[in-house]
Amino acid sequence: MSDIVFVRICSGTFTMGSAETDPQAEADEKPAHQVTLSEFWLGKTEVTTAQYRRFRPDQKGEDNLPATNVSWTEAKAACESFGGRLPTEAEWEYAARAGRQSAWSFGDDDKLLGEYGVYGEGSTGAPHPVGMKNASAWGLHDMHGNVWEWVEDRYDTYSDAAQSNPRGPMAGETRVVRGGSYFNAAGALRSAFRLRFSPDHRNKTLGFRCVRLFTAAPEPPKKTANQSDAPGL
Repeated sequence: MSDIVFVRICSGTFTMGSAETDPQAEADEKPAHQVTLSEFWLGKTEVTTAQYRRFRPDQKGEDNLPATNVSWTEAKAACESFGGRLPTEAEWEYAARAGRQSAWSFGDDDKLLGEYGVYGEGSTGAPHPVGMKNASAWGLHDMHGNVWEWVEDRYDTYSDAAQSNPRGPMAGETRVVRGGSYFNAAGALRSAFRLRFSPDHRNKTLGFRCVRLFTAAPEPPKKTANQSDAPGL
């Protein structure tokens, strides 16, 4: 079984959410606000069924498909068992944007979306093997589509205040999911789009990816690009 591979996401500041003038934006994507993040390492793909079986041996499904029908509670516990955690909502959006303020990491032309994500298949569709579509400029696969991804944060509306390494609200009954799925239309795959479920919710469109926690500084990246890969545990 292959280990989880993590991609280095360098520290930086970005505009989270959507502009007031964005015609595609939902109300809970506003106001746009500045967020500064420290470096973190994010899973290159969604956690696969094979990888999830390290945590839950009876998980059903093909090895290279994303693990689905996983609740927030289970996803959190799995990431922790792998030596990591769920990404925060801000970390997830920063990584999904890959340095751009466009609707998707590659730009605003939805005609290109099929090259980067699995979407629009409706109730007759199903998850696809991870990593089959183009990676973003930051080396991440399936940030747009395939399956929704749990993040750490409770759901709430945004403030316009600048933030540093935000962890979301301290109270709330629902948790945020991001990224859209094979079931959804293109708009739900936008980097800023948000959805929420109760933490015990599970369905076949819902999975997750993890952030790795390093107990010691990793070796310097050998790649010349801004991002680099690191093996998992």
